[in-house]
Amino acid sequence: MSPLAPSRRPAGRAGVPLLVLGALVASALAVTAPPARAAETLLSQGKTATASSQEGDGYAASAAVDGNLTGTRWASRWSDPQWIQVDLGQRADLSRAVLTWEGAYGKSYQIQASDNGTDWRTLRTVTGGDGGTDDVAVSGSGRYVRMLGTERSGGYGYSLWEFQVYGTADGAPPGGGGAVEVTGSQGNWQLTVGGQPYTVKGLTWGPAVADAPKYMPDVKSMGVNTIRTWGTDGSTKPLLDSAAAHGIRVVNGFWLQPGGGPGSGGCVDYVTDTTYKNNMLTEFTKWVEAYKSHPATLMWNVGNESVLGLQNCYSGAELEAQRNAYTGFVNDVAKRIHGIDPDHPVTSTDAWTGAWPYYKRNAPDLDLYSMNSYGDICGVREDWEEGGYTKPYIITEGGPAGEWEVPDDANGVPDEPTDVQKAEGYTKAWDCVTGHRGVALGATLFHYGVEHDFGGVWFNLVPDGLKRLSYYAVKRAYTGSTTGDNTPPVISNMAVSPASSAPAGGEFTVRADVRDPDGDPVTYKVFLSGNYASGDKRLVEAEWRATGNGTFAVKAPEKLGVWKVYIQAEDGRGNAGIETKSVKVVAPPVTGTNVALNKPTTASSFQPSYGDCPCEPAKATDGRADTRWASDWSDPQWIRVDLGAATAIRKLQLVWDPAYAKSYEVQVSDDGNTWRTVHTTTTGNGDIDTVDVAATARHVRLHLTARGTGWGYSLHEFGIYS
Repeated sequence: MSPLAPSRRPAGRAGVPLLVLGALVASALAVTAPPARAAETLLSQGKTATASSQEGDGYAASAAVDGNLTGTRWASRWSDPQWIQVDLGQRADLSRAVLTWEGAYGKSYQIQASDNGTDWRTLRTVTGGDGGTDDVAVSGSGRYVRMLGTERSGGYGYSLWEFQVYGTADGAPPGGGGAVEVTGSQGNWQLTVGGQPYTVKGLTWGPAVADAPKYMPDVKSMGVNTIRTWGTDGSTKPLLDSAAAHGIRVVNGFWLQPGGGPGSGGCVDYVTDTTYKNNMLTEFTKWVEAYKSHPATLMWNVGNESVLGLQNCYSGAELEAQRNAYTGFVNDVAKRIHGIDPDHPVTSTDAWTGAWPYYKRNAPDLDLYSMNSYGDICGVREDWEEGGYTKPYIITEGGPAGEWEVPDDANGVPDEPTDVQKAEGYTKAWDCVTGHRGVALGATLFHYGVEHDFGGVWFNLVPDGLKRLSYYAVKRAYTGSTTGDNTPPVISNMAVSPASSAPAGGEFTVRADVRDPDGDPVTYKVFLSGNYASGDKRLVEAEWRATGNGTFAVKAPEKLGVWKVYIQAEDGRGNAGIETKSVKVVAPPVTGTNVALNKPTTASSFQPSYGDCPCEPAKATDGRADTRWASDWSDPQWIRVDLGAATAIRKLQLVWDPAYAKSYEVQVSDDGNTWRTVHTTTTGNGDIDTVDVAATARHVRLHLTARGTGWGYSLHEFGIYS
């Protein structure tokens, strides 16, 4: 999978739930001033600071490290617990923390340190605080220092004029420093950074590189220490720089054809195409040289789902040869990278554990394996154990079940999980990863993306910048808590009526139960997606009106087919619940009798073989929406029906395929030779045309003079009503 195609997935193994952090236990210590240290330095001023929350726009965490003791301050929301942390930019020996409280102070809190911004050590616990200035002696080291407030002094939040951290830098480079290694032995592996244990708590990265400074603080606040990319080139450096500034590491991806599983990428012959392989080797070498010393680099990831994807290009013995050749080339890349950069591991991602035997056989120089896995993520462990593998792995994509894993609904399209089910999917995924101790070294779950479209609503944690229940599930997995967070509205029991017969251009009803856990007022939006009807993955706001009691009257599209309808409930606090169901749009009913049904039908031409053809004229009058007449690709054309006798006609309904008529005439005749025109249009737009006619005749003809597309003319139904 890639961020460009987040809704398609192959069949294969996948998994995941939530990590509960151990309780922080420390004895209460008195607040006393430590003895001065000659080399002691103020390390925190002007450095990157983040917090669990802020009371408003003027009270950001950065205001507590700006050196202004009386003019600016950080203030949290009015709940427990809350925290503020500062990234010192490099590891330091810590001597003290000075907290200059505003009136809303912490009565009980902990001073904690971390090497990676995720795994925290408590250096000092304070109880019975009385505000003012606390000068707290500490002993320990770390790059990140946090004040974790556990008890407020009153009804307000926590508020600090300044949070100052003192100590001496130990000379470690920014970004955690030191080589990244896979250490340990069979079944007891550990990823280390600079000799320190490192569990990948990650997300795949979706926003534009230019937006990295905008979104990276939020990613960091979720407890994320790693992001994954699919491609690495000259545009990557600003993303790496922003990640490093926030203490986040990057799995740098290299794309190989046919990346992204079945139906994606081009088809390369890995057995014979030495030019492609040499070009890729040269390209990858270039960027490894460029970024091997960057403090954000965690590891290199060569290829994405290509072992599985090769089935889209080859079959039989040739497919087997290509898979062996591809994984052999991955090994060549791994050896080249190790020769340039011995300090960062190399891995390769697939979406099918059946790929691992090929890596085991042909890519011994990989340091670890990687797997994209969703609804069946717990099965990855089972397959690893049964396969007798001798390398650990990380999950490079994971989350709720995808389109390819869920059953179809009554309209024959994948039944998308609810917001609650998606959140549970992330929790399950993380539990499956952490449950395979000593082998699964972490995960980059899918997907920190902002696209608000079909795939974005299925998988993105922040579509259009709005936080979902899934966002908070990942945050809870990585930090152990979302206490104090304002969370999204929860939608349940969504239903559409009529779900399988909504009249085109008419109205259908959507109903849902909506509650907001925080009691925030909720506003609504209703969207439609034509992904299954036309291939258009965009979400377009529908015409709708609220009818009370959680019900909405929604105007159906004119185009027939299965559509998705979405309810989006927003709380005004940056959160949204989004639920979706399918609705089948059908031709609106016409009263009376369709006198053209199964009557003799002829045409100027028809396509004998193309796609779903033969498409004979009679298929336009057979009463079936899944058959069609299709003409040659030229003007003019005609199709006519013999009603068998003079018949009073009052209405026509034309159900067009995408190949429609822009200009046409409705003509009638008593003898099939002399025609008179009863309706003319030059503004046809396809979908469904309902035409009022007042005539009596035996023969009815459409005289088609201008096509609306480059194809011919195509009608699913030519209905004539008396």
